[in-house]
Amino acid sequence: MAANLDRFTKHLRSEGTRFLLPKWKTCGLKTCNRPGNRHRLRYGWGRDTLARALTTNPPDEPRSHFFQANAAGSPKLHYLARGSDAQPVLVMLHGGGSNAHWWDHIAPAFADRFYVVALDFRGHGISDYPEELVVGAFNDDVELLLAHLGREDAVLLGHSMGCHIAVDHASRHRDTRALALIDIARGSTKSTRRRSRMALRMRGTYALKEDAIERFQFLPGAANASEELRLSIARHSVRQEADGRYSYTFDPRWFALPPRLAPDTSKIGCPTLIIRGTDSSILTEQGAAEFADELSDVRVESVQNAGHHVHIDQPVATLEVLEDFLSQFTAS
Repeated sequence: MAANLDRFTKHLRSEGTRFLLPKWKTCGLKTCNRPGNRHRLRYGWGRDTLARALTTNPPDEPRSHFFQANAAGSPKLHYLARGSDAQPVLVMLHGGGSNAHWWDHIAPAFADRFYVVALDFRGHGISDYPEELVVGAFNDDVELLLAHLGREDAVLLGHSMGCHIAVDHASRHRDTRALALIDIARGSTKSTRRRSRMALRMRGTYALKEDAIERFQFLPGAANASEELRLSIARHSVRQEADGRYSYTFDPRWFALPPRLAPDTSKIGCPTLIIRGTDSSILTEQGAAEFADELSDVRVESVQNAGHHVHIDQPVATLEVLEDFLSQFTAS
């Protein structure tokens, strides 16, 4: 494992959390149809160890920031920041129905070399929940964030919906430094996508906060996620509604909107990493291969024993894949 990730785990040990990072294995190596590109299969091992360490004794607390564009009616957006703003920027974009805290077990590993910024899209987390819903608003949020940071040359790391936002941005902004995409939706059936959106639209409410935390689950399911990590994310994913009941930190109305027009992926020139879970029904093996064919500089990594939420099912393997890719974009 890379030296900087070793430093991260040593920090955890020094704080009193003792664990061993298990080794991962690589197999099923095959060459894609473009020279220099590889598609590798990673085996996720030790799903509980890193998740338990990070949720029990996190290495640092992120700094919470709010910002708002000058335009009338612009929502106030929230993000979590780690590291120094003098370093290269790594922006983390969550999936639909998620929030910035879904990256809490991933972000600290990169804060020694990147200014790591995890955004709450509008209608998610503790950003504003506007009454008016606009197609493409999440894309606007990324542009507003980068303008606020004064950094257009960011590396964008997305999961699920966040991948699509990142791809759209990179297709229109050639300053984008790199893309890392965790289980972008490609190759899944219409019924699978419809069920996912319907489940998010049917968000329940609970009389007690403790009940909402207990009933919290990942959609689609994350069969290999540790209970410690589920609880950590759940505690940051509950909000009190106007009627006093408790629900989850997203506005379900967003998932009734039609998607934005598909971007022109031929205009993406930056290096791109695609990560898929071998058990995912959202990004199929064929879907990943077909998407890779649309890009000029791409590699595909498959993580074993992971579904759609690859970084939650297999955080150790995901960190290793990201470390290998992102190391080329550090300041040094």
